[in-house]
Amino acid sequence: MLDRLMEVGVGGLVLKPGDHICAFYRGPAGRDEILTPYIAQGLQDGDKCICFLDVADRTEVKDRLQASLPESDRVPGQLEVLDYQETYLREGRFNQEEWFEFLDRSVSGAISGEGYTVARAAGEMAWALRNTPGVEELCSYEAMVNWFAPRYPQILMCFYDLDRFSGEIVVDVLKTHPKVLLNNMVVENPYYMEPAAFLAQQKITV
Repeated sequence: MLDRLMEVGVGGLVLKPGDHICAFYRGPAGRDEILTPYIAQGLQDGDKCICFLDVADRTEVKDRLQASLPESDRVPGQLEVLDYQETYLREGRFNQEEWFEFLDRSVSGAISGEGYTVARAAGEMAWALRNTPGVEELCSYEAMVNWFAPRYPQILMCFYDLDRFSGEIVVDVLKTHPKVLLNNMVVENPYYMEPAAFLAQQKITV
C-alpha cells in the first residue's frame, strides 16, 4: 500500500490510501463544495478519479469538475463520470456481488492497466432512496466496502445528503464508515463497527 498521505482538497485535510469515508452535506451546493475540490486535487496530483453520481448531463459535470486544469494539462481518461443507472443500479436493481466486481475492475484497471499510482472515487448515495430492488442492502454493502478499501491504493468517499436521508439510515451509515467528513473536518468515527460485527448485528451472513 502506498504510504503517502493524500490531500482531500477541502480544508487542508489529508487521508491515507485505503481510507473509506462518508461525507455529509446538505443539498447539491453542499455536495459540490466537497466534490469539486476533492476531484480537482486528485487531478492535480495525477490520481485516477472515478465519480459515480446522479447526473443528467455527464459531459457538463465532467467539464465542471476538471475546470481547474488548463485543457493542455488534462489527461484523457483520468476523470470518469458515470451515472448511477449504469453503475449502482445496472439492469434496474442493486446487486452487491456484481457491483463489487465492477468496482474492482474499475480500480484495478486504473492501477494495473492504466498505470495510476492512486485512485480516488466519489459515490453519491442517493440512488439508495429509489424504490428499486436491492437498495435495502445499502448499509450491508457499506460495511463490506471496508474489506475492499485496503486492497488498492485508493480513497473511497461516499456522499450523503442529510436533507434526504433519514436519521435511521444515517445512524447505520455512521456505523459502517471509519471516518467522517463534516463541516470541513475529518473525524475518526467513534460509532464505527468492524464489518463482521455490523453484519452480525444486522443478522446478515456472508
